[in-house]
Amino acid sequence: MLTVRVGKMARRQNIKGKVLQFMLVLVPVILFLTLILQKYSNPFQVIRDDLRLVLREGSGAASQKSKVTPKLSSPAGPCIMMRDCPADTFSFYIQSGAANVVGPKICLQNKLVLGTVLNNAGPGINIVVINGKTGEIIKTSHFNMYSGDVKPLIELLKSIEVGSAVLMASYDEPSSKLNEDARKLIAELGSSSVKSLGFRDNWVFVGGKGASVQNNFEKYLKNDNAKNKYENWPELIELQGCIPKYLE
Repeated sequence: MLTVRVGKMARRQNIKGKVLQFMLVLVPVILFLTLILQKYSNPFQVIRDDLRLVLREGSGAASQKSKVTPKLSSPAGPCIMMRDCPADTFSFYIQSGAANVVGPKICLQNKLVLGTVLNNAGPGINIVVINGKTGEIIKTSHFNMYSGDVKPLIELLKSIEVGSAVLMASYDEPSSKLNEDARKLIAELGSSSVKSLGFRDNWVFVGGKGASVQNNFEKYLKNDNAKNKYENWPELIELQGCIPKYLE
């Protein structure tokens, strides 16, 4: 009888050892799969969740109160160019803001030159001015058109020299302080939509002073509660193309 009991105990210990070995293998596999799923989850779902959270917290308040920085950027990188540009041009990619959550970005020659990650973008109208001959960045700035002053924007627009190209993107609210003088100066750069730009509209534009920039380098989306993607804001818009080098 003693031999039988010892045999049973040995078998039980053997089973326990195998279960322990199995758990030691299974737990690291589960942790590894969890990390992979977290790393490669859809970043746009995170952005959509951020938007829903902010909009639930009160989109009826002043537009500057609930700004949230997006957690993830696009998996394709900040500058998404779907075309090649000729050697005598400068490639660009512009994305407007999405509501007051996801900031705008402006790329030149596949390089991010304005965006929240560079700390040079903000609510209102975002601007990049470049040398139309060399592509050199002359100025990057943003102007708060909800609670700011339009005078610095007008001063910048007046300072733009002949041969410069100008890239603009809206974020959150681009029009409340935008007076007729500022609209006229932007229209002189080639914009047609700036005359109609209203409260929380989305807008991206590329123009120039004396430069040969196409007049179709502009997109405009009206704030319309019946069509808006983000309740009180329209969806973001994108624009890309090739800016011809300035020739005197």
